[in-house]
Amino acid sequence: MKFRERAKTAWGVLRGKSATSEWRELNELFKFLGIDPDKTGDATSEATYYACLKVLMESIGKLPLKIQQYTPDKGIRIAREHPYYRMLNERPNRYMTASSFWSTCEQFRDDEGNAYAWIDTRDPKHPQLWHLNPSNVQVFYDDARKLSDVADVYYRYTTEAGTVVFSSEEVIHLRSHYTKDGITGISVREQLSATLRGNIKAQEFINKTIESGMTAKSVLNYTGSLNDANVQALVKEVTKYAKGEMRDRGIENIVPMPVGFSLTPLNLKLADSQFLELRQYSALQIASAFGVKPYQVGDYTKSSYASAEAQQLSFLIDTLLFIVKQYEEELTYKLLTDEEVAQGYHIKFNVAVILRADQKTQIETLRSAVSGFLMTPNEARERLDLPAKEGGDQLIGNGSTIPITEVGAQWQQQTPTEEPEEEDEQPEEEEEPKEDETPTEGEHTDEEAESE
Repeated sequence: MKFRERAKTAWGVLRGKSATSEWRELNELFKFLGIDPDKTGDATSEATYYACLKVLMESIGKLPLKIQQYTPDKGIRIAREHPYYRMLNERPNRYMTASSFWSTCEQFRDDEGNAYAWIDTRDPKHPQLWHLNPSNVQVFYDDARKLSDVADVYYRYTTEAGTVVFSSEEVIHLRSHYTKDGITGISVREQLSATLRGNIKAQEFINKTIESGMTAKSVLNYTGSLNDANVQALVKEVTKYAKGEMRDRGIENIVPMPVGFSLTPLNLKLADSQFLELRQYSALQIASAFGVKPYQVGDYTKSSYASAEAQQLSFLIDTLLFIVKQYEEELTYKLLTDEEVAQGYHIKFNVAVILRADQKTQIETLRSAVSGFLMTPNEARERLDLPAKEGGDQLIGNGSTIPITEVGAQWQQQTPTEEPEEEDEQPEEEEEPKEDETPTEGEHTDEEAESE
């Protein structure tokens, strides 16, 4: 076993810390001893890494988060009366909006591997959520039951004022997609440390090249011998002219050389070393680790989507769906009671906002939903931010549409056949003449018969 691995194991056993905190404290110990551990520097300075963080942060921050309730008679409704509704949808705490709070959670989850938020219920009427710095949180499992009679996961938060221990029910814990113990996550920065180091070094190389006036290294040829002091003075003067430091004197793009001296540049081209191809390949690796599509970080070379809506749908299914589901499950379990869950309450993101179409398509879709008995007119108007109208809360639609249970009923309610109609008309033809009617020829009344 290597020294670093042995030191890591021993440090964790002595301190009893989580895996993430072990790495942080071990790196601090190495720095104190003068040992430079493997590190990535400031990963956010790498363009692709920052772009991926930005995409995921803004995607989560733009999704409305609401508390809903499923009722058997009315279906899904928004539970605006719930005490946690405004906290989740508008203001998690008095200093942060919902967009900034949830986007910061996503930043901690991706960059640090874990995001923590304390559930502050000291004022039941105005509950709040507070971020906990992941660098100051230590997660441990109390299997020895020293803190409680029930073995549970606890969070030890260290601040300048002291240390506070929270139970698992008091902290919202959002972890990255990669974990080794199912409790704490490992960040993308730690997983791709080698790739990030290479990209950061490549960027530093480009910066130094630009600072030197896009000039490569050169070889100064001269005949004769010079002592070290003269060599340093000569190189210093040549470097001033090469870097353009003599512009204030009107000398630019000219390097004067003494007789017998020559300056030969070393033509090191980035294209010869496939520098750009390697940078592009590394960028795709980082984007793939985050689950971000190449076109979202500026690479449109292999974009094969038919429309922007298809791109957003692919991003939702392949990347956001897992993240959103984790948020919903954690918040529902930590914020809602068992009685509320039994009553149909649940917390859900509205992912439809990232699939919004153009105005014409949106109106046609809503019109089809209204005419198909899927939405009421007021529900469709609400999607367009229009006020409700009287009588618009009833389902309407095409009158030719009938329930499936009544299919064929029209054939069972036919009029009687023609034969019974003829039998009914026959007695009317054989009716006897009325008394006031004149008898026909050959017919005699009763009085005429008696007189005869």
